[in-house]
Amino acid sequence: MTDSVTGPGDGTRAVRAGLPEPVKHEPTLPGPVFAAHFHLPGDPTGAYTYGRDENPTWTHLERAIGELEAPGRDGVETLVFASGMAAISAVLFSQLRAGDTVVLPDDGYQVLPLVRAQLEAYGVEVRTAPTGGDAQLELLDGAKLLWIETPSNPGLDVCDVRRLVEAAHSRGCLVAVDNTLATPLGQRPLELGADFSVASGTKQLTGHGDILLGYVTGADPSAMAPVRRWRKIVGAIPGPMEAWLAHRSLATLQLRVERQNASALIVAEALRDWHEDLGVRYPGLPGDPSHKLASQQMRRFGCVVSFTLPTRERAERFLDALRLVDDATSFGGVRSTAERRGRWGGDAVAEGFVRFSVGAEDPEDLVADVLRALDESAK
Repeated sequence: MTDSVTGPGDGTRAVRAGLPEPVKHEPTLPGPVFAAHFHLPGDPTGAYTYGRDENPTWTHLERAIGELEAPGRDGVETLVFASGMAAISAVLFSQLRAGDTVVLPDDGYQVLPLVRAQLEAYGVEVRTAPTGGDAQLELLDGAKLLWIETPSNPGLDVCDVRRLVEAAHSRGCLVAVDNTLATPLGQRPLELGADFSVASGTKQLTGHGDILLGYVTGADPSAMAPVRRWRKIVGAIPGPMEAWLAHRSLATLQLRVERQNASALIVAEALRDWHEDLGVRYPGLPGDPSHKLASQQMRRFGCVVSFTLPTRERAERFLDALRLVDDATSFGGVRSTAERRGRWGGDAVAEGFVRFSVGAEDPEDLVADVLRALDESAK
């Protein structure tokens, strides 16, 4: 798709994002730069001084992610981190001080309760509300930061980002959106008014299940400066090899997202039409409670489908019967994965709740595998 305002389409942008100007006899994407220090005679000025501060391989990747998160927008800054949690922590702990208040979702990423405990230990007041129904709106008075996760993981509820941003900003409150599940090709939080777009690059952004990575993108230098400082202080930096592999993976992002999103809808429809009521959730399903709102702020609906089997034992039999789907705890990869989320604790889900991440396999094969496993698990 091509946008007359933002320029080339998603596929073209993903393939070319962050590449340096071509130089004769040089590779299109320069290889990873392995350096702890750089030549630095005289005054310590310039782009690259020490490996904990900057690295040319990060620079290319950060520019690429920025072009995807906010195409055609000047002044956007992206910082890459060693993991998604490193990126999340950088925003929260760089923006909040003792006595501040933060509003978090109570149905978001599983590690958020651990973050809450640490924030409270530092004297930060933490308020929580569900993602659905824009329930966080009621908690914004006096808050310094609002943290949104939409679609929520694993429940796949959606909130109105524009509405929440408007309400937060009117109260002097910053807004960060966890964009992991949607990816920049599914949703652009900065275009919806958010101050930060934060994501785990471990998931669909890189898509092969072999890299731990995170990033923060923002358009306000005064808000991003503390995030950069936090990264420097704690050293939560990615290795150059991981950064290079991530940039290489971006070239296929649009291809992967299109295939996985289309297949996710097919799998969701098959689960919806199963003779048992499985409580299927997928924002791309026209009958899903989140579909109308998701259609207004998302360009693609993601690769994750959730549903609930009657018991823990039934869910475990189902997972064991799958042949094309790995029982694993991540999502967004080219190989389909599924898991019973209740095994971890911390998520407010039923014991038979299954989070299913649709990969790049042929959808007909996936559906056949899922329906066969459902049938076998019922026996």
